[in-house]
Parts: sequence; C-alpha cells; structure tokens
Amino acid sequence: MIRSKATTFFIHAAGWLVFLGFPLLFMNRTQQSGAASFAILFSPYYWLFCLTYIFMFYLNAWYLVPKFVFRKRYTWYGFIVLMLSGCVYFLQPFDNLLLHNIKGNKPATAAIGPQITPAGIDTLATGQQNMPFGPLPHEDLRMQDPGLKAANQVIFIHQSGNIDMVGLFIFIIVMGLSIAIATVQKWQFAEQMVTRAEAEKAHAELSFLKAQINPHFLFNTLNNIYALSVTNSEHTSESIMKLSNIMRYVTDEVTEDFVLLRNEIDCINDYIDLQRLRLGKKTKLDFEVSGEINYQKIPPLVLMTFIENVFKYGVSKHQPSVINICLRVSGNQMLFICRNTIFEKRSETERKGIGIANNRQRLQHIYPNKHRLDISAVDGNFIVELEINA
Repeated sequence: MIRSKATTFFIHAAGWLVFLGFPLLFMNRTQQSGAASFAILFSPYYWLFCLTYIFMFYLNAWYLVPKFVFRKRYTWYGFIVLMLSGCVYFLQPFDNLLLHNIKGNKPATAAIGPQITPAGIDTLATGQQNMPFGPLPHEDLRMQDPGLKAANQVIFIHQSGNIDMVGLFIFIIVMGLSIAIATVQKWQFAEQMVTRAEAEKAHAELSFLKAQINPHFLFNTLNNIYALSVTNSEHTSESIMKLSNIMRYVTDEVTEDFVLLRNEIDCINDYIDLQRLRLGKKTKLDFEVSGEINYQKIPPLVLMTFIENVFKYGVSKHQPSVINICLRVSGNQMLFICRNTIFEKRSETERKGIGIANNRQRLQHIYPNKHRLDISAVDGNFIVELEINA
C-alpha cells in the first residue's frame, strides 16, 4: 500500500513537472536570449496559468467525479463543468501568459517627434504638409497606431472580445485526464477489495472445513474406544492413551494452517494402533512410510481424513478385507496412496461422511495447480492417490 502511494506521488510529480516546463520551452522560441525565458518563472501570469489547471485537475479527480459522476448525477456535473469553463474564459490563462511575454520583450518603439534627416528636412512637418487635409490635431489619437499608446501598468485579466481557445482546449484535456485517472483509481480500489474479499472467504472456508473435520474425526475415534470398553478389552487403557495423543495433536496443532509432516505421521500411527485393537483376523493391514522426513510441512488432518475413511468403510466383520497405506516422501514432493476393499453399499439412511469432500476443497485452496488427487474404484478396491508438490 505504501509503495503504491509512493508510485502514484512520483507519477503525479513527474507529470506536473513536464506540464510546468512546457510554457518555458514554448516561450523560449520567442525570446532573443535563453536566459530571458526563465524570467517567466517570476511572472504572476505563469503561475496563474499553471495553478489554474492544477486546481481544476484535482478538483475534478478528487471531488467532482467521485461526488457526481460515480453517483450518476450527470446534470449537476455538466453544470459545474460549464461553470469551470466560464472561469477559464474569464481568466484567459494562456492568452495572458502569451501577451505578457510578448509585451515584456517587444523592441522599443521610436519616440514620436520631429526627426531631422541628413538633408535637414523635418520629416514630421513634411508628412503633415503632404496630408491632403492638413495636420491632425495633437490631441486626437484616434488615427494613431495602438502600439504607440503609452504603456499601461495594469494588465486586465479578461480582454473583451477575446476567446482563449488554447486555454479552453487545455481545460478539456485536463478534465479528460482527471476523469480517466479517477476511474482507474476506482477500478484499482475495486480490484483490491475483490482480492481481499476472496482471500477472507478462502480463509473462512478453510476454518469452517477444519471445524467440520475435527469433531467428525473425534466422534468416530470415541466410538471405537466405546466398543472396546463395552467388551472389557484389556487394551482399553492403552487406547485411551493413544486417543490422548491424538487429541493433543488435534487441539494444539490442528489450528495452524500447516504442521510438520512428522507430527501428522505420528498421529496416523496412533490412530492405526487404535484401529488394530478392534480388527479381526480377516483384515490385513499394511502401513509403509519411505523417504527422508525432516522439516516438510502439510495441512493438518489431510492424510488422516483419507485413513479414517478407509477404516470406516473398508472393514467388515464377516468378509476378508485388505488395507494398504503407503506414504513416499522425496524432498518437497509427497505421494500418498491408500487402498481398501469395497463392500456392499450402506443403507441410504446411514449418515454420509463429509471428510473427503471437505479435503478436496482444502487442497484446492491450499495447493492450486500443485497437487493431484485421484479417487477411483478398480477391481473391487477403493483407491486414493494424492500427490503434492509443495
């Protein structure tokens, strides 16, 4: 944000420096010496010219366009623009700057009066004698050259009958640029708001998905321990300790966006140990971890969700089943594969799990274009393959 404001400031400063320099370059063409053009910097007409358009630019960009154009109050906006153009017509900033520059550098006119030629003839008298109607009265100045009038120390801002077309043209250009800049700034602000809203939405969705996963996972684990306690299993206390480790992981670390892969694997080991206590001889379970595991990180419960689904739907008390879980790690790449036997469909009234659907959404948020999730049913086996390239 600070960098964006600094960039905008330097762009505006550079643009106005160029604008302030144009009159100096233009007037330099009319000067006999280059140093004289810099005297314009001390002219009030130069600053009248520059400050008039600077004021109208920011008045339009910062107030008029947001206040009237963006709120679709076009009639009021058009009326105010006409008033501003009337101000430009009255001030005549360009014409006054140009005329003042020419007047201040015009060559001095020869003094009026009798002049003696080498022949000794009074040219003024001769000219008057040659006039058919005689000499004009000295007081009548109607036929004199306007340039020969005595210099007036007061220069009026508005000169009757003149229209500063160049000044009006510059006014139109300045107003158009200010409208364009105000529109672009509004568009950029809208883009920033949309980006921020999308980020907040994604964060809220992830928090909601994790809140859904955690109770669901704990609910199933408590059901398993309850079954052990009902049968008076000697492994009940050990199961409670395993569950304590899992709950510590879930409550302390699962609130983070990423956890160490090692901690996720430890949680998986505890969970599988809990499941082994209730598995019969008809279920064959293989769990393999390969690769060097150091400081890799992963979103919490991403793997646990698939493993929980395996034990929920891939175990039968009456039919033999096979469960294969494999995790291969190579640097920042990870390949997770789990496979379980498919049994007959459960009844429609049974509550459906939400873990896999939520996991898919989480992966799309966290690893866009950096993961591959394939879920398929082949030869009576339910297969999940997850590849992450962090």
